[in-house]
Amino acid sequence: MRAPTRTRAFRAIDRRTNSHTQTTDQETPTHMSPTATDTVETDQAAREASGAHPYGRYLEEFEVGDVYRHWPAKTVTESDDHLFCLITMNHHPLHINDVYAHKSQQGRNVVVGPLVYSLALGMSVSDVSGKAIANLATEELSHPAPVFHGDTLFVESEVLEKRESKSKPDRGTVRVHTRVFNQDGVLVAEFKRLVLVPRKNPGGGGEAEAEGNVE
Repeated sequence: MRAPTRTRAFRAIDRRTNSHTQTTDQETPTHMSPTATDTVETDQAAREASGAHPYGRYLEEFEVGDVYRHWPAKTVTESDDHLFCLITMNHHPLHINDVYAHKSQQGRNVVVGPLVYSLALGMSVSDVSGKAIANLATEELSHPAPVFHGDTLFVESEVLEKRESKSKPDRGTVRVHTRVFNQDGVLVAEFKRLVLVPRKNPGGGGEAEAEGNVE
């Protein structure tokens, strides 16, 4: 008489109740399912079709002369400034030393310029380059006025030009002028950047300038 076939089993711990359950090898635990991600929609366009806020724009959605006032604004804290300086190895005392800064012409700490630029660029992504294939260039970056701890940055971007690619009908370039203002309306930074973005409905031809190595 053959002995009954034994089913291999393992013990799974439910961390919420600290209890143990028996699961056979024919049953894959829900929290260990290898196909769990199959039910998650990962395509950006499909997720936006659900009613989510669009992230970035296709080439056809840019119009020269449009101005996007980005939201939300960002208050720059002392910890933001110190952490950015330490991460980027910029230890200039004007940014991280209160005693030194109090004796400077500004009389207080000045937020390091690359942080202001990085915040402004990041704040523009959802309106400008959220669908970008590549950022091609940053031009004419300037800091006409200082930013201090506690200042709030408001950022806007104006579309200067858009061009279809000569060689690749699925893309084109967009140039924008981004301006950064503090809570008092003072211009504290500005720059232009060139972004390579996809077309929503790829076509052919069109007058354009080449994108160099990106093409």
